Amino acid sequence: MKQKPPESDDDKVRLDKWLWAARFFKHRNLAKEAIDGGKVLYNGQRAKPGREVEVGAQIRVRKPQEERTVVVTALSIRRGPASEAALLYQETEESREERARMADLNRTLRMSQMPPARRPNKRDRRLIHQFNEKQNSDS
Repeated sequence: MKQKPPESDDDKVRLDKWLWAARFFKHRNLAKEAIDGGKVLYNGQRAKPGREVEVGAQIRVRKPQEERTVVVTALSIRRGPASEAALLYQETEESREERARMADLNRTLRMSQMPPARRPNKRDRRLIHQFNEKQNSDS
């Protein structure tokens, strides 16, 4: 029985496998689902999970809390530590700025939705009821 030679980093790499190796997704199946769902664009177009990744290609990955646009700098089929995965791509400057802007916006929203430091006491509840009654009578 012939053994298949081990794949090197220079061989062809599937898009779902590259996304997994670059640590965008925890499992290859999640990468495949994101690609099938249109959350991953390869050079601005939808792609299939088996699409071969090339160095210099631009990949846009949308996740619920973030969106990244990266340029492929290296290929790998092996999922290594995060420090090695970071060498597989270069994030665009626009993507970095947009992520920073969205992080600031999310932080501001979280701060505005923080619960009060304590529960309202009897006096606070009276004031709340008076305010609500005044609002209802004005409309």
